[in-house]
Formats: sequence, structure tokens, C-alpha cells
Amino acid sequence: MSNNEVSSSSVTHRLPTIQSGYNVLLRLPNGDIRGVKVDKDATITVGRLGSFFANELIGVPYGFTHEIVDKNLKIMPPRTLQEVEDTDATNELINDGESVQPLTIDEITALKQSGVHSSDIINKQIEAHANYSLKTEYSKEKYKKRKEAKYSKTFTTIEPTLFNVCDYWFNKDQTRIRDIRADTLSQILNLANVRPGGRYIAVDDASGLVICGILSRMGGEGRLITICDTDSPPAYPVMVQMNFDPKSVNGVLSSLNWATAQEDYTPVLPPSDVPAEDMKSERQKARLKKRKLVTDALASTREELFAGEFDGLIVASEYDPWPIVQKLTPYISGSASIVVQSPYGQILDDLQNKMRAVPSFLCPTVTEGWLRRYQVLPGRTHPTMMTSGTGGFLLHAIKVYDDPEASAVETHRSHRNKKAKMGQPQVVIEKESTLLDSEMAVE
Repeated sequence: MSNNEVSSSSVTHRLPTIQSGYNVLLRLPNGDIRGVKVDKDATITVGRLGSFFANELIGVPYGFTHEIVDKNLKIMPPRTLQEVEDTDATNELINDGESVQPLTIDEITALKQSGVHSSDIINKQIEAHANYSLKTEYSKEKYKKRKEAKYSKTFTTIEPTLFNVCDYWFNKDQTRIRDIRADTLSQILNLANVRPGGRYIAVDDASGLVICGILSRMGGEGRLITICDTDSPPAYPVMVQMNFDPKSVNGVLSSLNWATAQEDYTPVLPPSDVPAEDMKSERQKARLKKRKLVTDALASTREELFAGEFDGLIVASEYDPWPIVQKLTPYISGSASIVVQSPYGQILDDLQNKMRAVPSFLCPTVTEGWLRRYQVLPGRTHPTMMTSGTGGFLLHAIKVYDDPEASAVETHRSHRNKKAKMGQPQVVIEKESTLLDSEMAVE
């Protein structure tokens, strides 16, 4: 075995690999990203690219480009970026029309059905193109990419990291994640000071994207209580694609609805303690045991919430944020961060005005993130022609304890300096008078 093979195998061993049951993102030749689930002995269908056996991906690291060949996968060698040579060619003499491309659709379809490789079809189109030599080097590259996106049967596996999953959902349906872009999500986590071992309260109506970000930062250590408006814990579609370990998530994440989050609410629960003689089957015993576990978990989560002293509050809700902040702020500790996200700036402006009137909120600030993507290629680096207009708005504040008797440090310091300047001569006079009084007493 050569040194290159040894080094490549060792690097491959260290890379994260695809396992059975994982959700994987696939980047198609046209740039679209699709999510699939890899189950052992299953068949995965990827639109017009066809289908392949899922076992071909199990145990393979992320990031490789695969080609579908008779339901099997062939790993393609990585493509290198090449410098584009400067030429004097321009596109001004090109006249588009049917005559410049002699190959018809029927001929191309016949080539595809006969099993001709996509690269050979593209080369035939280039050879038959009457004006291909008149194109600039940039136009030639764009022409090749368009044809590859149309005829190629390749895809690239993408690891479902927090950034990749957020970017996938933002491009797929940004309204379901409340317009939270990847840079906005990073600001939410940084402003809330999310860290391993922290304790947080979250209200997530963004399909679970915010919860995924918090769990990813916590790394299986700490506590997260979510408040939702459903009787049972909601099924967050974003969380499914993160491939979290169920054991680590169950030990960190708990959910309450708005009814059970009320301190004066008495849950109406079915009886979980039934005499042994009344249980007729093992199935009934298992059902009662599960019911008791759910009841105990609910009571424990409520007690933990009402005990308070959480490290942060994160809100991304479709409802009015002011009642939510008022309700949950008493359960967070002093100096804890409060972060509220909304797709609309006016909602957070109104919230900011209300929070400014309450001494318990320090410096409520509204910000809007701005992101510009660049195409980075040799000789062709420039901003992309189309980009997102906004990633939503954020409000950040810090909770402080309201003490009516407390005074500002600067006020106390200036008052002390002023008193010292005014009282210094009086102290000297008092000392002199004291000495005179003592001398008169001795005489």
C-alpha cells in the first residue's frame, strides 16, 4: 500500500460517516439540496437522477460526489479549480438560434436511452455547437455547468450540521422557520450565551430550528425547557434532520404547554396508581407504568420551571412576544439574556418601547442582520446576483433585579466627591476647636 493510500485511509477513518437511520442532505447538479433518509436495505429515489441502494452510502464519509450507475454508486474524483485564461473572444458575434445546435431533442433522448454517459452527450453538443468557439472562457464554463445540471446523474452528500440544515430550510421554505437565516441563528445563540451546562427556556414556533441550535451548542449537557401550545410535545421537522442522539436529547429537553406552565393550574391526569388485583394483563401494566412515568416527568418539569434561576430566555413565536416575556421573565436569573426573534421589525419596536418602561430590563436593543454571499472562483469573484433581503429582526435585553433603594454608582461617587470638597475646611476647624476646648479644660 502506498503512502498516499495510507494517508487517505487514515483521513477517511477520522471523518464522520453516514450510518443507517441517518438523514442526509444531497446537493444535486443544478444546485438544489434534497433531504433523504438512509435506511439499511432500502432504495432511495432522487427525482430524475433515478434511484440507488441505500447500502451504498452506509459507512461512507460525507462530502464525496457519487454517480448513479445501475442503482449503484460510483465515487467521482474531486474537481479542481483551474485558472481561466484571458482571451480576446467576446460574445458579440454569437447569434442564438436553432441552427447553432444541430442535435435535436429526439437525438439526445436516444443517446440517453442507449446508455451513453452524460459527459459524452455534453461533448457531442459542444462539438456540434456552431458558436462555441466564439464564446468567452466564462461563457464556456457556464455552458458546461448548464448541461451538467441537465444530464449529469451525480450528487454530493452534505453533513447535516446546524449551518447546512438551516441553509437548507431557508432555501426550501423560509416562512416555516420564521425567516431565520444561518447568520441570524448564530446571533441568537451568541446573544443568549448558549453554552454546555446552561439552563434555558425557549418558545420555538420555527419548526424546531432554535431548539436544534440550542441543543447543538449544549452538547448534551444542561437543561432546556420548551413552552408550546399543544397538549403533546410537538414534532419538530428540523430536529429530525440533525441526527441527534435520542438519549442525550431526552436527558436535556423537556416540554410544557402554556396551561401546564401556569403555577395555579392543576393538571387533570388519569389515575396511574391502580391496585394489582385490578390489572388484568401485562399490556395494561405497561400502559399504567408509562402513564406514571409521564405524570412524574410533568410534575418534575413544572417544579423545575417554577424554581427558576434559568440562564436565558429565547423566544421565536408567532404570538405577541410581550405577554410571553412577562410570563417567563420571573423564571430566569439576574444578568440572564432575553432574545426575541421576529420576521417583522415593528413587532420588536413595540416590544422595545414596553420593555424600556420596566426597570427589570436592561438596554433592550433591536438589530437586523445583513448577509451577502460571494462567488469565489479564480478570476470570477463577485457578489451573487440574487440574495435574501432579510433574515429577521432580533431584540436583546438583560434581566436585572429592580431595587428602588439602589442608586447609580456614578451618582454615589459624584456625591461623595462633592461632600469631601465641601467638608474638608470644616473638619480642620472642628479639630482646632476641639484642641482649644481641651486646653481650656486643663487650665
